[in-house]
Amino acid sequence: MAVKVRVPAPMQKLTQDQREVESAGATVAELIGNLEKSYPGVRGMVCDDTGRVRRFLNVYVNDKDIRFLEQEKTSLKEGDEVAIIPAIAGGA
Repeated sequence: MAVKVRVPAPMQKLTQDQREVESAGATVAELIGNLEKSYPGVRGMVCDDTGRVRRFLNVYVNDKDIRFLEQEKTSLKEGDEVAIIPAIAGGA
């Protein structure tokens, strides 16, 4: 099952400068595990020591934030698009 993953600029050094990659997984957690097999270092950039997506990253499945779905257990299907987006904060 192919899932398209949009990779943020800071992670593209791990994906041979690719902005988008394809991988597979029945859940977001499984997808991250498979990305790690193909692109070592991805899991450490995306997940903390407990396996949860880091607080400063947002992960979307088909434009829906996984924090409002089932987080890392969010189901994926063929043709889904996953975006990993660094959070932006600041201002006055």
